[in-house]
Amino acid sequence: MTVETLRQVPLFESLDDASARELCELIETLDCPANRVLFHAGDVGDAMYLIETGKVRIRVQTKDGHEVTLAELGRGDFFGEMALLDGERRSADAMVTEDAKLALLSREHFLSFMRSSPDVALEMLTALANRLRRTDELLRHSATRNVNVEEAARLTLADRAADIIAEFGGSWKFIFAAVLFFNVWMVINTLLFEKMGFDAYPFLLLSTGINMLAVLQAPIILMSQNRQSHKDRLRAEIDYQVNLKNELALNEIIQRLKALERDYLRMTLEKQSE
Repeated sequence: MTVETLRQVPLFESLDDASARELCELIETLDCPANRVLFHAGDVGDAMYLIETGKVRIRVQTKDGHEVTLAELGRGDFFGEMALLDGERRSADAMVTEDAKLALLSREHFLSFMRSSPDVALEMLTALANRLRRTDELLRHSATRNVNVEEAARLTLADRAADIIAEFGGSWKFIFAAVLFFNVWMVINTLLFEKMGFDAYPFLLLSTGINMLAVLQAPIILMSQNRQSHKDRLRAEIDYQVNLKNELALNEIIQRLKALERDYLRMTLEKQSE
């Protein structure tokens, strides 16, 4: 990596020429094809990565098997620094999603350079804050989904018909229409039976029609209720995914900020003691 390329990374753009050249000597270059997994959650954190070209996805696997994307990183971004700062294992998976050229900085070189350049710690803190803002935007626009829109996209013609029939069958319009129809039927077949009637008392044809209507209407209403139950389950699943993504993203950012704070305070004390 050259000094000019290093300066294109926001984290190191404020370095002076001497520090930039020193850092370039410590960095190794790594070419990675798409779909290559750089590390898994739980692996030992032995290096930090800078993206010169390409894209990398940071993701985690939940206990129930769901895959949650924490960040999509591109040119100029960095990742893997948290394990270097706190000495713990990797907290997430990193996978190359587009052929990438990465700059690799080992833990030993990273910590020694951080001690000699405290300003880089402040730049890293700023970059992490910006990443938190991007995560908030991601959660606001792409993680949150509209249950009604998702459900409507899956509706068939039969589902729509069932909803319309169930909605009409459970309304005052249906009650008024049914009462009016029954009264007209009974008037025609009682008072005007000799001229216009066709269903004499006790109105067996009307009774048969009502029974058939009840038999057909009941399963249609149940179909609509089952779809409502499915919508409730979908809403609960979306709420769970959004809450989980929020929790994982915020926990990762908080841990990184704590590690940066500890490292910066340690470096400040070392500078003061010199």
